[in-house]
Amino acid sequence: MRETIIHHVKKHQQIGRFFITGGIAFVVNISVLYWATSILHVYYLASTVIAFVASFSVSFCMQKFWTFRDHAPDQWHIQFYRYLTLQLINLGLNACLMYVFVEYVHLWYLLAQTFILLGLAVISFLVNRNYIFKPQSVLP
Repeated sequence: MRETIIHHVKKHQQIGRFFITGGIAFVVNISVLYWATSILHVYYLASTVIAFVASFSVSFCMQKFWTFRDHAPDQWHIQFYRYLTLQLINLGLNACLMYVFVEYVHLWYLLAQTFILLGLAVISFLVNRNYIFKPQSVLP
């Protein structure tokens, strides 16, 4: 019984850390998106890519080392490429959805980005937890 309770608490801590990390990456993403689009007058789709690059490095390091508590140096390169692949898929979905939401639904680009990032966050957590940063089984 005690082990089950501890397991559930740890599970929810990980979800909490994931969303805090995602929140920090979100602030980086939105800040860069706003700065590039509104201050530098970069086309919003190009700004989306720039914002992705800025938030990627923050996100990968925080997810690996803090959220999923993975300090093993032997898997980082595999995790990096898997994480990059997931993020590139997210970037493609993000850009396509941004275009649809801004051009056809007529949402303000920052509101559209908020909705998109929240939806992608749920999917990303599941992929990160169950595939990218899944703890390696200990060999006997």
